[in-house]
Amino acid sequence: MNESELLGSTISEYRTLMNPEESHKGNASKPAEIISNLIATHDWTPNGAEELVSLVNNYGIFMLSNALALAIVLNKEDGKLGF
Repeated sequence: MNESELLGSTISEYRTLMNPEESHKGNASKPAEIISNLIATHDWTPNGAEELVSLVNNYGIFMLSNALALAIVLNKEDGKLGF
């Protein structure tokens, strides 16, 4: 699976965290609910889930999409923090 397919698959998985109606409006669930769902259904550790939600809330799509593109080019699958 290439990077684009992998990203599409991950987006589809994470859409299940959101109420579909709210997701299309751009409204996010409460961070604690998302963290709980990531832990329960997506195999994230509590620390990892909290960090992921924090990144999303603090940086958003613009910065994170550029970070993803750069990580792919630099072949950085796992960063220094080891998530």
